[in-house]
Amino acid sequence: MTVFHFIGIKGSGMSSLAQIMHDEGNQVQGSDIEKHFFTEDPLRKCGIPILPFNVKNIHDGMTVIAGNAYKDDHEEIVRAHELGVEVIRYHSFLGKMMGKYTSIGITGSHGKTSTTGLMSHVLSGYAPTSYLIGDGTGHGDSQAKYFAFEACEYRRHFLAYHPDYMIMTNIDFDHPDYFVGIEDVIEAFQSMALQVNKALIVCGDDEHLQKIQANVPVICYGFSSQNDFEARNVIKTTSGTSFDVFIRNEFSYTYEIKLFGDHAVLNALAVITLCHYEGIPADIIQQQVSSFGGVKRRFSESRKGERILIDDYAHHPTEIKATIQSVRQKYPQREIIAVFQPHTFSRTRTFLKEFAESLEVADFVYLCDIFGSARENKGDLTIQNLADLIDNCIILKTEEIKVLLNHHNAIYLFMGAGDVQKFQAEFEKVI
Repeated sequence: MTVFHFIGIKGSGMSSLAQIMHDEGNQVQGSDIEKHFFTEDPLRKCGIPILPFNVKNIHDGMTVIAGNAYKDDHEEIVRAHELGVEVIRYHSFLGKMMGKYTSIGITGSHGKTSTTGLMSHVLSGYAPTSYLIGDGTGHGDSQAKYFAFEACEYRRHFLAYHPDYMIMTNIDFDHPDYFVGIEDVIEAFQSMALQVNKALIVCGDDEHLQKIQANVPVICYGFSSQNDFEARNVIKTTSGTSFDVFIRNEFSYTYEIKLFGDHAVLNALAVITLCHYEGIPADIIQQQVSSFGGVKRRFSESRKGERILIDDYAHHPTEIKATIQSVRQKYPQREIIAVFQPHTFSRTRTFLKEFAESLEVADFVYLCDIFGSARENKGDLTIQNLADLIDNCIILKTEEIKVLLNHHNAIYLFMGAGDVQKFQAEFEKVI
């Protein structure tokens, strides 16, 4: 039996793919740095070996899947080439694999992980489904009809895919270390649109997505009446959201979700649109959307006495606004304390003013030092540059975490794509 060895197996997509391959009966192992990441927990639950990086991990007859975070000069990739072992990049392997299924990709600058999680949950209630979610969750089913997967636009990696369907949630300028501006991002999404085989499903409220063209039908969803699938009569409560779906101006069904914020309605509407085209009955869709528990690091709540702690991956100004809006809907009477760790110096420098504007919607802000990459040019940028633009703001160190106890009856929102969880872990110790 071929052994699949994953270089960088703790990466969110790599972890998910390794779980799929394991579930389908393959022999799987991987290597990575020794630092703990939440993405490794499901791997250990599956009994998948996780080894420290070492050239001795590579043997004849393996198939090596290399994570995109590691370049061709990585010691294990070099060793594989020396032995004549096949090395295939993560996105290329995924692109080849999806041909076995009705494949549904979900991409967008924001919301792709949450939408992929919801899509996977809904489809699984109708037919056997394999899925790959960008929070490190993967599942393989040998009888699968559908394959739902998160497709990342970074470095145009999603151009390795030719899916049956592609959902595009939005287009925004992000990853300034790669994309040179919004037009560059739009061009990448336009290239992806031309690779879709059955239908392209886009949020028609997004001005950039309105420009996207495809060789297959383009179906639009959103709040605007010009969309093919429209959400009307949205009712927001502290327990969730309900809305009516109109398909080309004809009432279809009233859905209720236990999710919060406008973005949650749009994510659900994207899933509903796809399901309609696959002939999935509305009552099954409703049953599944109402029982969806969310994905990892997206509005993940824990309660410590009177205090509620929320862990969220928000690392872009648009995502911060959406997350705080969700908290305001669910907890309208509570003080919102934002604990934010910027991710990468390039993103922080590019969106410094926008970060300040999005964070000021919270009642009080604590800023953690920028989580940068060793490969980045830091320049003279520090967290103080962002703090100077925000009222009601303090720079937070882990050893000073007790200052968070000064707030009572509060919601603590820990946001970031780095290791902001260590601040939450320290706070939980002192509560």
